[in-house]
Order: sequence, then C-alpha cells, then structure tokens
Amino acid sequence: MAATLAAAPVNSAGDVARRSMNLTAPLLAAIAKLLSGATVRWHECQPDTCQRVYFANHTSHLDALVLWSSLPGDIRDLTRPVAAKDYWSQGRVRPYIARCFNAMLIDRDEIKVHQSPVDLMLREIGSKYSLIVFPEGRRNTDEEMLDFKSGLYYLGKKRPDLELMPVYIDNLNRVLPRGEFLPVPLLSSITIGPPVWLEPKENKLDFLKRARDAVRNLKDV
Repeated sequence: MAATLAAAPVNSAGDVARRSMNLTAPLLAAIAKLLSGATVRWHECQPDTCQRVYFANHTSHLDALVLWSSLPGDIRDLTRPVAAKDYWSQGRVRPYIARCFNAMLIDRDEIKVHQSPVDLMLREIGSKYSLIVFPEGRRNTDEEMLDFKSGLYYLGKKRPDLELMPVYIDNLNRVLPRGEFLPVPLLSSITIGPPVWLEPKENKLDFLKRARDAVRNLKDV
C-alpha cells in the first residue's frame, strides 16, 4: 500500500488549472446566456459537429462569448472563437475567461507575412476544431455592416472543406455598450444561416460581398 501511494502521481498546477477551467466553462456559458437573454435560431441549417467557420457581424466585446455559449455543448467543446489579444489579455479576469472558452487570441498589431492570422487559425484548428470569426475586423455599432476583411476568403480558399456559416447577432451592443465594463441584462438574438462556400473562380471581392449579404439577410428572417 505504501509503495502504491508513493508511486501515485501528484497533480501539477497545470492539471489543477485545466480542471478548474473545465468546470468553469459550462458555468460561464450559462451566465453569458442569462445576461444576454440570447435566443438562437438555426435557419435552413442544423447544429453539427463537422468543422465549420461561424462568421458574424461584430457589435460588442461579448459577441464571441455569447455566440460560443449559445452553441450546443458538444459543438461548443469543438469551437474556438477568434478574439483580439489586446482586449482579452488585459487584467486577470479577461485572460481567464478567454482560456475558459478556448479563445484563439490574435495580435492585430503584429501581422507577419510568414505567419498570417489565417495560417495561425488553420494550424490551430487542425482537422478537429471549428472557428468563430468576425470579418468586419472591429466592432461596429452602426446599422450598416462594414465591408468584410479578406481573412474569410482565404479560410475558404485554403480549406474548401470548411462549412462557412453566416450568423447575425442582434442587440448585443446594448447588452455591453461601448466603453462599459459590466453588461446590462437584455434580450438579444442569434440567427445562424445555411453554409456558403467559395465558388470556383469566384474573386475575393465578389465572395466577400456575397458573404456579407448572407449575414445581413439573416436580420429579416
């Protein structure tokens, strides 16, 4: 007995931290759904654990967390939101939350040609994970969406097997207004539409406009 006890492995600090985050993630998801009051609609599509890129309009720092928390648990476990490193690495609370929902933090100030954000995303997801991205590139509280950045195009071009799922998020900018730290409980909605793919010989501008329209059109369904 003594020998068996002596040989038993001691939990490392990393093991304890991972166990803590695994326990916190479902609680975090529940809190996010409660504060946002988010209802989710799957329009002409169904939840699936296949590899997808959920691309959405961007109005609030809560967008990534609320969209992630609104996915079914088995899909949520396989989905990584892409978020801004300059925001989610500040202080103690934000980095912990980012680790809990397995965010992929992108440094927007140090974009390197030989290690682009798209290459980083594709390397990190491998053949397992899905992504949540915001092609506008920054938060936008205007009614009219910004033009999409090129990242979504290159994701579709380099990984044509990925299902590109448009998502429209409504009212989250009022749950966490710009400049505020604490959210205000309100009702919001998330509409997920059918996948789009990059068509053969489709150029970048045409695809990005079509993808942007796919998100915007979900506002009225």
